[in-house]
Amino acid sequence: MPHRIRAHNAATSSENKIHDDDVARRYGFAGGLVPGVTVFGYLSRPVVDSWGLEWLERGTMTARFRRPVYEGDLLTVTATGGDEAVELAATNEDGVVCAVGSATLPPARATAPPVDDYPAAPLPGERVPPTPEGLAGLGVLGSVEAPARPEEPDRPAQPSWLLLQANHVLAANVALGPWIHTASAVTCFGPVLGGDLVSTRARLAGLSERRGHQLVDLDVLMVAAGDRPVLQARHSAIYRLSPAERAQ
Repeated sequence: MPHRIRAHNAATSSENKIHDDDVARRYGFAGGLVPGVTVFGYLSRPVVDSWGLEWLERGTMTARFRRPVYEGDLLTVTATGGDEAVELAATNEDGVVCAVGSATLPPARATAPPVDDYPAAPLPGERVPPTPEGLAGLGVLGSVEAPARPEEPDRPAQPSWLLLQANHVLAANVALGPWIHTASAVTCFGPVLGGDLVSTRARLAGLSERRGHQLVDLDVLMVAAGDRPVLQARHSAIYRLSPAERAQ
């Protein structure tokens, strides 16, 4: 059954001003963008509802954000498929598909990468500029740590909370202006209980340019309690928007 949700932009006071109405309009949008991690959470709702803890233990999901989602948009989220794989879509009231994805529940958990391959690293004393040269020099990004939803100690953290930490890693290492989360692909290795300390570690996976936008891909591993990998993500973003999209 389709799931309907009224989109909410909870990031209007974020450092990332693409979520601010006035700034986003200067880039040609109708208003502040609802964060990609929020839309990821909307897409994952039927997945979590159907597969629950099993999915957090071994599931996968990809999401790609095609069109902006704005405050107040009524989204219809659909999941079509079988017992082990579904295709996902979030469509607004105008019939525009704003986000698509897929999710699987494999019969066995994937082998997590060795934690030693993703060592914790200190944050830079000064964030690098949002340029290809600045990001290319990072290699391994400085790590961030945060307790997983301490207000709910007995409930597992949702994947959207974990992806938010990937955003924090990028923003903690790069002096970003307005930027846009474009896609993520995640593999789960186990639930994160509220209060668990999560270390988010990342390394540069790729830089590219498309239509004047500068894009970055991060290879991210999230580690709970110091030694337990819980989620790996390929996290993609436009870290510098094309000047052509700015107001003249």
